[in-house]
Amino acid sequence: MPCRHLRGDFRCGIHQRLRPEGFAGCTVFDCFGAGQRIVAELSDGRTWREDAALAGEQFALLPVLRALHEMRWYLSEGAVLSPGPRVTELRRRTEELAGGTAAELLAVDVDAHRRVVGELLARVSADVRGPGRPDLRGADLAGRDLRGQDLRGASLRGALLIGADLRGADLRRADLLGADLRAADVRGADLSTCLFLTRPQVSAARGDGRTALPAVLDRPAHWGATGQVTGPGR
Repeated sequence: MPCRHLRGDFRCGIHQRLRPEGFAGCTVFDCFGAGQRIVAELSDGRTWREDAALAGEQFALLPVLRALHEMRWYLSEGAVLSPGPRVTELRRRTEELAGGTAAELLAVDVDAHRRVVGELLARVSADVRGPGRPDLRGADLAGRDLRGQDLRGASLRGALLIGADLRGADLRRADLLGADLRAADVRGADLSTCLFLTRPQVSAARGDGRTALPAVLDRPAHWGATGQVTGPGR
């Protein structure tokens, strides 16, 4: 069922008011360009609104292509962190899979490919972060007081940081791949050189003008200067 705020041109009717209206989740979601690619390359520019018969296939393709595009994002960063044939070849293979036909995409074993990508990126991460750094992979740190903590080079891959207080924490070179940062307070934190951070993670957190982000990521508009988020879902 389409959202009641979805307009005929596929734009959001309340885009500027999503958070105050209680749609904070919409401001966090990112398809990594998968939706646009499905329409442009696999459906000849047609959408499910114009041709209802396309709906089932397009909806089935979205999670597959989104996952591949997300992996491509990580591999692009991995290629910068650790230039070499290993990452280059896997990035090429990922793009090859993403460029397949609809039938080929639906046959992709996403979980298997994700494991291969994850294992390689884990090795890249370990090389970049160096030995002896804190290993907090998958740790349940929800709501924890981590203010001002030195987390440089820590592996926080897949960690639960929901509502964690990370104000002023040093997260340089920390691996944040898959970390859950919903409502995490990163005001004044240094994430400038953290590894594998994505826009959805940043948008889900609470930051301010003092939060240092990687150059490739924009500061969310809802952070404001002080990081005070208003409305439901803050």
